[in-house]
Amino acid sequence: MSKLLQGKVAIVTGASKGIGAGIAKALAAQGASVVVNYASSKSSADAVVAEITKAGGKAVAVQGSVAKEAEVKRLFAESDEAFGRLDILVNNAGVYQFGALEDVTESEFHRQFDTNVLGPILATREAVKRFPLEGGSVINVSSIASEKGLPGATIYGATKGALDQVTRTHAIELAPRKIRVNTIAPGGVETEGTHSAGIIGSDMETQMIAGTPLGRMGQPDDVADVAVFLASDASRWITGDRIRVAGGFR
Repeated sequence: MSKLLQGKVAIVTGASKGIGAGIAKALAAQGASVVVNYASSKSSADAVVAEITKAGGKAVAVQGSVAKEAEVKRLFAESDEAFGRLDILVNNAGVYQFGALEDVTESEFHRQFDTNVLGPILATREAVKRFPLEGGSVINVSSIASEKGLPGATIYGATKGALDQVTRTHAIELAPRKIRVNTIAPGGVETEGTHSAGIIGSDMETQMIAGTPLGRMGQPDDVADVAVFLASDASRWITGDRIRVAGGFR
C-alpha cells in the first residue's frame, strides 16, 4: 500500500518535543523525508530522528531559532543540502508564558511575537522559494487560545490570533502558485511543555477536560494525523481554513 507522502520532503519547526515531534514522526511514517528543527533541545531532536530512522524513515535534525532571520535561512539551506527539495512546511515552533495583565512586559511581548508570528512568516517566505511548480502545503499550528479568551494568555492568545490571520492572507496570496496554507488549532494537549508548566495534574487540566465533550486531554498523535491530512493530496481542495483539533472544546 503506497504511503500518502512518499517522495515528499517536509520541514517541521519546533519538532524536538510535543506536538512538533508527533507531526514529524507521522509525516515520516507516511513516506516524507523530514527536517526536525529545534532551537535548543539537540538531544531531543536527535531522539526524534533516531526513532524515525529506526522505523525505516529519513530525517535530519537542524538547529535554528525561527525568531532570527539568519537562522531561518540557514535552516532552509541545510534542508536543501540534506534532501534537495521541499514540499511541506509545518510552522509549529512556539513559545508561551501565562500571567496576569499586570505581569506583561515589553520583552515577553516581543519574545512570543518574534517566535509565534514572525517565525512562521520568515519560514514561509523561505519555503515558497523552494516549493516545486506543482505547489506545496504550509501548515500553521495555532491554538484554541486564538478564539477563546483564556485568563493569563494576553500575549499568547494575541500571537495565535495573528497567526490565524497570516494563514488567511497567505492562502489567498499564494493560491496562484498552487501553495495551500491552513491552520491547525489544538485544544489542551499533553506534552512535555504542559507537564513542565504544571498544567497536567492541575485545576486547569481538570477544567479543560470538563469543557471537552470527548472527555480527555489530547495527545500529539491526535494533532499529527490532521497534519498528515493537510500535507497530503487528500486535502487538495482546502486552503485558508482553520481546523480545530480540540475534542469539541469551545
